[in-house]
Amino acid sequence: MQINDLKKSKVLVIGDLMLDQYINGIVDRVSPEAPVPIIKPSKEEVRLGGAANVAANIASIGGKVSLLGIVGKDEFGLKFRQTLKKYSIKAKLVTSSNPTITKQRIVVSQQQLLRLDRESFFSKKDSSGLKKICASEMKKHDLVILSDYGKGSLQDVKSIIRMAKKEKCRVIVDPKGKDFMKYKGASIMTPNYLEFCEVVGTPANESDLTKKAFSLVKSLGLEVLLITRGADGITLIRSEKKELIRNDFSAESKEVFDVSGAGDTVIATLAAALSIGKDILEATKLANIAAGIVVGKFGTSTIKLQDILSALSAGKGSKILTNSEAILKIKKAQEKNEKVVFTNGCFDILHLGHITYLQKAKELGSKLIVAVNSDSSVKILKGSKRPINKLSDRMLVLASLECVDWVISFTESSPEKIIRKLKPNILVKGNDYKVDEIAGSKFVLSNGGSIKTIPLVKGISTSLTISKILKSKPFK
Repeated sequence: MQINDLKKSKVLVIGDLMLDQYINGIVDRVSPEAPVPIIKPSKEEVRLGGAANVAANIASIGGKVSLLGIVGKDEFGLKFRQTLKKYSIKAKLVTSSNPTITKQRIVVSQQQLLRLDRESFFSKKDSSGLKKICASEMKKHDLVILSDYGKGSLQDVKSIIRMAKKEKCRVIVDPKGKDFMKYKGASIMTPNYLEFCEVVGTPANESDLTKKAFSLVKSLGLEVLLITRGADGITLIRSEKKELIRNDFSAESKEVFDVSGAGDTVIATLAAALSIGKDILEATKLANIAAGIVVGKFGTSTIKLQDILSALSAGKGSKILTNSEAILKIKKAQEKNEKVVFTNGCFDILHLGHITYLQKAKELGSKLIVAVNSDSSVKILKGSKRPINKLSDRMLVLASLECVDWVISFTESSPEKIIRKLKPNILVKGNDYKVDEIAGSKFVLSNGGSIKTIPLVKGISTSLTISKILKSKPFK
């Protein structure tokens, strides 16, 4: 994925708008009037919250975003409008007689001591006013986010979803409350784990979670259900060829400082990636990385394109596992009913044939693990002049591919031994092999797995590539 393409994203955001105010100060004594600290304010900061934070995240990665919502006539409404200008967010706002939803936080040494919430449920008149301006904006977009915080902006969310479908506008919903049926007709829903449990009940185990999630997807007619699970990462349920598939993404955060607005970052990054044509797996991976970054910041924060680029660069090596690490990861994945696909090879000079083959292999299951021949075993198989690239380089290049989840190495000329240890669900090779010729095939079949062969791209191989290079004239 070309991450810079996120700058081409174009998204419409509709929902409950908030202003987050942080009053930072210092404490040097306790009040003589009551056992409370006396705080001397030293700095005040305002940030966009709620649906506005979603829009701010899209704007921060360079995407184009339009925002629709409701604010009050008060001083906080004025501050909200001023803050929008900092992000170059185009907004159409309904002005209400109710106060602007504002959360004021008193902070000392990055520790929140107190929060004051100024809000009241918006009237039906306010909500209807917002709905009226939705139709014209939806005509300009292919994708809309409905960010519902239960404050009254989206009281007639069913009509807004119908409106979006009429305009062939894909809808992503960040839901609120116990009634998810009102969001029926949306394409994607992104509840957090607690919100999910409130609707379907707390799952007894991972298998039960899968059943409950599948049932919810069917009842709502969703394309995708994305459940954010804090330290447990993201669980993705998607419909593909009339079959429901579960994928899990481990939490990317090294240190959790503040989870405020993490869900906003997830849905913003997801939408931005989808709006430029990325598939749901690519989009979710980016959203997971973005969430891992933002929870390491204080308060309601936004993600920047460079943050994602840096995290992606740093994370390539984390796919490279020892055999013992791979055994544990595969076991955990299979406990979640994920199908693990195994393939192996030298992958000396990566070419189109390799990429196509690996992409098709990944499509067969939830996780793809690639076992790479060691340098010594490549020499035995390919001759003394091979490999061209050393093992560590070959593994890192494979780990850089979106379709590859894990990379390991093996020293034997045959992968039979490592296949027996890993116990994959699906064993894959090119269709130049017959099933009974594939190393490990008998074991995988006896263990309840399956064998798949994939057509190879004709006229492309590492040996042919090397031959062409050798025959070509040297550069001057």
